[in-house]
Amino acid sequence: MAARGLAGLPEGALRRGGDGAVELVAPGAGLTRLPEAVAGLTGLTRIDLDHNALTVLPPFVGALPRLRALLLYGNRLRDVPPELGGARALTDLSLGANALERLPARLWELRGLRTLNLAQNALTELPPAVARLSRLRMLDLGHNRLGALPEAVGGLTGLSGYLYLSDNGLAALPRSIGRLARLDYLNATDNRLRELPETIGDMAALRELRVYGNRLERLPASLGRLGRLRELHAAGNRLRTLPESVGNLRGLRLLDLRNNPLDHLPAAVGRLTDLRHLDLRATRLRALPATLATLPRLEKLDLRWTKLESEPPWLEGLRRRGCVVLL
Repeated sequence: MAARGLAGLPEGALRRGGDGAVELVAPGAGLTRLPEAVAGLTGLTRIDLDHNALTVLPPFVGALPRLRALLLYGNRLRDVPPELGGARALTDLSLGANALERLPARLWELRGLRTLNLAQNALTELPPAVARLSRLRMLDLGHNRLGALPEAVGGLTGLSGYLYLSDNGLAALPRSIGRLARLDYLNATDNRLRELPETIGDMAALRELRVYGNRLERLPASLGRLGRLRELHAAGNRLRTLPESVGNLRGLRLLDLRNNPLDHLPAAVGRLTDLRHLDLRATRLRALPATLATLPRLEKLDLRWTKLESEPPWLEGLRRRGCVVLL
């Protein structure tokens, strides 16, 4: 009977390995339901049904004792059964690009999760219980309807890969975000942020910070403590200048400030000795600090749609040593 019940799965979808392990892999197969007979596959370690047309996730999935990866990105799920919280072996859970408006409280009992993708849904809140996922390394909450994040986010101290918050309605980031001292990549683009917390300077491992498309009027002085930062993307905000401490970012390679009402660039930018790409397009700058001429590794300086009062003579020196200067 189980064989007949599994007949609706594509040929080759079930992959059997050693030690009784089974994987169900059928992305993009047009499936509308998961056969009940799958409940009998107690050796299942991985279910990959990305980009199908599932509207319901059957409760029995939470009872699969060996299930480590559940990938359901790009389906049509409107809710998640609370029984999923029983899948204690889960380390990777992808529910992105569905139609979820809420999540069951038991989801936060999945304390073994390493990656959690909830992007592209219709979630309006993240409960404080998220802090229970202390082993989480990567969290994607982008493209939802979140208006705020709980301070409990700071309890996710295991985050080391990325925290993706793009395209929500966030007006602020919690001060506790500074506790994410292992995080490599933070993306909070296309929100409503007016400022960043000073505690962001405590994120010692941060290598890439993306905050473009917000309403930032200033960047915190603590930014200068991010000694490992390689890329700072702050385009499309309301910045008029940068803090002097920006000169302490000696490892910075890319600084994107385009489409800001910048009218002053501190001379401290000249201390960014590893900077390769400086984007100053469409700003209100009328002059540039001469210290830019001393940047030894600058490869591209983009000044298009920025109307300088006059072209600095030292620009020619940048060109002669191979830097692309766009006016």
